[in-house]
Amino acid sequence: MLTMIDSEKFWDKSAAKYIKSPVKDEATYQKKLAITREYLRADSTVLEFGCGSGATAIFHAPYVEHVVATDISGKMIEAAERKANEAGVKNIDFRQGTLDNLKPQNQRFDAVLGLNVLHLLEDVDGAIANVHQLLKEDGVFISSTSLIAEINFAFRWLISGMQLLGFAPHVSRFTKSQLISKLLKTGFTIEREWQTSHESVFIVAKKSS
Repeated sequence: MLTMIDSEKFWDKSAAKYIKSPVKDEATYQKKLAITREYLRADSTVLEFGCGSGATAIFHAPYVEHVVATDISGKMIEAAERKANEAGVKNIDFRQGTLDNLKPQNQRFDAVLGLNVLHLLEDVDGAIANVHQLLKEDGVFISSTSLIAEINFAFRWLISGMQLLGFAPHVSRFTKSQLISKLLKTGFTIEREWQTSHESVFIVAKKSS
């Protein structure tokens, strides 16, 4: 199992290739952006963790007041900052780190985005609890997650072998029902659920009052 330091090194090493990789399903990605926009306002404050190249944060930034975008990889953050500067976007605060070490003091957000990242965390329950704490009442947690427990059995074994060789990051294995159970147990209600494929789900969860 990769530690946080190992994960940081893995994503630093993978950053250049990841950033150059095209979106696999552009239509699905655009629909996710559109759905997310429905929950954002001009005065919204947004946190995105696992922001990667910063593309999603940069897309949403013009429609909200402020974005805090974080990633465990310093290389990803450097690339995201360059991309934001090139786009002339000034209302994003990029920070290297995780949910555990980047809790803003006395700051709560209208929306927290965790896109293609929950399955890469070792402590999924802890991350969901942190998100719940960071949201304002009636705030939304918008996530897009690979369902590793529901993918082909042979591919799961392949992932394990690649991890042993250092060619794949840590992944947490859960089903859609297990993820929804975690969200409900933490105090969220499910506003929207869209299974984009057999192996991936997009969820909008609201912090219950």
